[in-house]
Amino acid sequence: MSAAGIVAAAGSGSRLGADRPKALVDLAGRPLVAWAVDTLLAGGVDEVVVAVPAAEHDQFAAALPSRVRLVEGGATRTASVRAALAAVGPGVDAVLVHDAARPLTPPDVVARVLAALAAGALAVVPVLPVVDTTVVVDAEGTVTAAPDRAALRRVQTPQGFSRVVLADGYAGLPLGAELTDDAAVVRASGIPVTTVAGDERAAKVTVPHDLRVAEMLAAR
Repeated sequence: MSAAGIVAAAGSGSRLGADRPKALVDLAGRPLVAWAVDTLLAGGVDEVVVAVPAAEHDQFAAALPSRVRLVEGGATRTASVRAALAAVGPGVDAVLVHDAARPLTPPDVVARVLAALAAGALAVVPVLPVVDTTVVVDAEGTVTAAPDRAALRRVQTPQGFSRVVLADGYAGLPLGAELTDDAAVVRASGIPVTTVAGDERAAKVTVPHDLRVAEMLAAR
């Protein structure tokens, strides 16, 4: 099974307080996107396509191996993944979509996603249990429900798909649609999504505190 990795790296990084795209923010001497690409390659993908902001193309090219293909990302994550998917090589069977904002994801997570796809799954996401009590609130902030957390999971990336399934999902998605992740795209097509174990180290870097935690982990 031939697999390609897509990295969504066109985000602005505004919540991180950065003066550059989030994917170019430094973590232990390297940009976040370089860590994410290394994770995919070490986990077993054959090629990587990164969706980047057009204005920073040269900076991304300087930060990544020459074998990585760069494409212009869109205004939203969904648009960026759509553009990267169109650039994946013709012989690829499976596609993994990863967030540049999850730089310390262990390659083992990538390998577990690939193994599930090789075993016949059409869509796979890594997940972790929800350990906190989770509630539903209304517009005024009043708690209206408390779902049973035993059935809840936190979804991470990379998310893996049969290339045909993901392409068909995006082909059927209205151009203006914006979904939170790629599993939602294929679920909208009626495709079942399988889960594998995620990893706490695959936490997302969104705000400055997250980056400080990632720096401590990277130093280890």
